[in-house]
Amino acid sequence: MKKLTALTIVCLAANILFAQNDGITAVGKITDSRTGKGIKASIRYSSIPTGSIFGRFSDSTFSFSIFGTAKYQITASAEGYNTRTVIVDPKDIDGNRKVVRDVSLTPKGQTIILNHLIFAQGKAIIDPKSYGELDEVAQMMKENTRIEIQLEGHTDNVGSPKANLELSQDRVDAVKKYLVEKGIAKGRIQTKAFGGSQPLANEMTPEARAKNRRVEMRILKD
Repeated sequence: MKKLTALTIVCLAANILFAQNDGITAVGKITDSRTGKGIKASIRYSSIPTGSIFGRFSDSTFSFSIFGTAKYQITASAEGYNTRTVIVDPKDIDGNRKVVRDVSLTPKGQTIILNHLIFAQGKAIIDPKSYGELDEVAQMMKENTRIEIQLEGHTDNVGSPKANLELSQDRVDAVKKYLVEKGIAKGRIQTKAFGGSQPLANEMTPEARAKNRRVEMRILKD
C-alpha cells in the first residue's frame, strides 16, 4: 500500500471540505434598523469555535465562502451604531447554494429588541426556538469582552400590574441565566423590569399585545 505523505493528507482533507459544502456562500448586507438603508461598516467573520478561517470587509455588504460544516460568526460595527454579531449556519442554505443573513444595526443609545425571543405563555420558560438569537448575544460578548449589557423586560398591560412586573423580571433573569451558562460573567449583565408600563403599541388587539411582550437589550459599555 502506498504510504501517504503529510501533504497528501492535507490535500485530501481540503478536498473533503470542499465536497461537503460544494461552493456554499454566505452573503448579506448591513442596514440601519430604523430606515433599512445600507451602512458601510467594519465587518469581521470567523469560523466557530476555532476561528481558524477568518476575514474582514469594509463595506455595506459581504460575501465569503463557507468551508465544511462549521458555523461562522459575523460581527459588524459602524460609527454611531451598536456592534452586532450574528451566526450563519451552512444548514440554512437556500436553492442558490447561499446562506443569506443580513445584519441590522441599532443606533447607539437605543435598545435592541430581541425579536426572536419567545417564552411560554405567562411564564419565564424560554422556548428552544429562541436559543439561536441568545447564542448570538453570547458570541458577541465573548468576542468583545468589554461589552456590558442591560436586559429590559416588558409585558403587555393585561392583568395585574404587580404580576406583570414580576413576570418581566423573571423573564430577564431567565435570559441572564442562559447567557451565564454560555460562559458570560454575571457582572457583565444587568436586568431591569418594566412590566406593562412602556408599551410599543396601545391598541387592545392580540397583535399589539404580542408586540408589547418583549425583552430589549441595552449596550451599557462597549
